[in-house]
Amino acid sequence: NKKKKKKIKKGKNESVPKIPGRNEIKMKKNRMSKINKMLEIPREVYSDVPKISIIGFDEMIIENYKGILEYEEFFVRISTYKGIISINGYNLNLETMTNDDIRVTGKIESFDFERITD
Repeated sequence: NKKKKKKIKKGKNESVPKIPGRNEIKMKKNRMSKINKMLEIPREVYSDVPKISIIGFDEMIIENYKGILEYEEFFVRISTYKGIISINGYNLNLETMTNDDIRVTGKIESFDFERITD
């Protein structure tokens, strides 16, 4: 009773794992974007787009920030994935900081965006 081994022949049309190209990646992002829109998920939740909330003239919350570039009592520069936010004022404090968001308080007089070009 000899056991027979099956021979596997490799044909020309055998599928080889394919590395996704730019078009496939773009299509996948579009599909995910459509799903997120249907589910009404806010854009800042599933992307690295910063969300800036201003409460009066005394508080600013920045979500999806990367880091603090400069901090003085009268000037703060914060880096985001899309650019740099500069805040001018008096008695500025960095109150609450997490990995995702930062809260700046004090007498905010002005703020400015420097967009990073893609």
